[in-house]
Amino acid sequence: MNASRYIWAVVLLATVTACRDDSGDELNLANNTGSVEEPVNNDTSTPDNDPDGTGDPTAPPATENPPPTTPPTTEEPVTEDPPPPPVPKLDIDGLPLPDVSVTHDYVAYLAAQPQYYTRISSPFGDVASQDNTPFDNKVTNPAANLGRVLFYDVRLSKNNSVSCASCHIQEHGFTDPKVLSDGFDGGKTGRHSMSLTNATYYQNRKFFWDERARTLEDQVLMPIQDGIEMGMNLFDLETKLGETSFYADLFTQAFGDEAITSERISKAMAQFIRSMVSYESKYDQAFAAGEWNNPNFASVFTEQEMLGLKLFSGFPGSERESLGCISCHQTSAHTMDQAHVNGLDANTSADQGAGNGFFKSPSLRNIGVGAPYMHDGRFATLDDVVEFYNSGIQRHPSLSPILTTNGQVGGPPVRMELTQEEKDALVAFMNALTDENFLNNPMFGTPFTLMTQPESTGSE
Repeated sequence: MNASRYIWAVVLLATVTACRDDSGDELNLANNTGSVEEPVNNDTSTPDNDPDGTGDPTAPPATENPPPTTPPTTEEPVTEDPPPPPVPKLDIDGLPLPDVSVTHDYVAYLAAQPQYYTRISSPFGDVASQDNTPFDNKVTNPAANLGRVLFYDVRLSKNNSVSCASCHIQEHGFTDPKVLSDGFDGGKTGRHSMSLTNATYYQNRKFFWDERARTLEDQVLMPIQDGIEMGMNLFDLETKLGETSFYADLFTQAFGDEAITSERISKAMAQFIRSMVSYESKYDQAFAAGEWNNPNFASVFTEQEMLGLKLFSGFPGSERESLGCISCHQTSAHTMDQAHVNGLDANTSADQGAGNGFFKSPSLRNIGVGAPYMHDGRFATLDDVVEFYNSGIQRHPSLSPILTTNGQVGGPPVRMELTQEEKDALVAFMNALTDENFLNNPMFGTPFTLMTQPESTGSE
């Protein structure tokens, strides 16, 4: 056999042997598993483009410890019930307990009145001549603090339902937004509640719209005893206050011993009310912007407010003649000089006021928050008030001469013939007398909401 034939014989023999081996492997694999499977690749290495071994080269790498997945839920979030609102702490008599740990410096507050209030040479007149504070009842801190507690205490009424502050509300300039105030038993007062702002400045010292109280000390006791307002007997009130845990100490601090008397109640409340002096309005900022006797209104007021000021008071340099409002509402405290007949009605027989239709008027400070207006609350807005003085004054035998055309008592009523611009300016000026600091000062606020305790749950 030559060499070429020998080589072909070897190749043929190797091919036959390989085919037999492959058939035997497939047969053995089928006998062991019952099926024919793909060959197993025991290579544990992964290609460079399949780093996680998933077989998907585009899949992101797997983390060693993947975070557990939380199935979405449709349940509402659990909310806890709000805590019960606090309730006032009660004293041994079962009525609210005031926070007497907080005291205020009323003496310093009054001493801080600016010079344009107190100087004789003040541009709009000084208030010193109008101060009705008696020599034997000047304001002291202990007594004024006692007066504040009394002013806000419902114990002063027969059925513990109302206090002085119920009808004289701080945020309204210590008047009532209702035309007539509610009494202790649901009755209505005979007249609108008068503002107490700047009550210390009224020269003839008398109080109420009809001036029936000779002094402020007399005035504060009269609503307490009134059959509609508070319905309380003064002797019973003294006994009632003595049954508390705190009034004995307050009276001792104010007057030297714990005796609770109606005279001392009167003095303390009068001191608190006399401390209600307003001197931090936008109007007052004009004085702070200039010299005390030469206020710089132009840097503080709008043009509209400036026009209102000129109409009201004839401010120096004004081209518009003053309406003379400041003749009655005097000084920078804007308090009344005396009672007047202002022509609300031609016939005043239904309510004679202080006599023959004369009525006192409160300070114009905070008048912008003091609606309604007049002794009977007949005007709902300041616009109504301005329009009345512009076109609605009625002729009356005792009409104030400043409101007549000839300057004589009982003369023909003046008609001011104001433009709408001028009427709006007067309202803007009066709104500039609002003293937000005064209306929110805690020294004039209630002491009975400061001490609170959680409401009982009944489990103890």
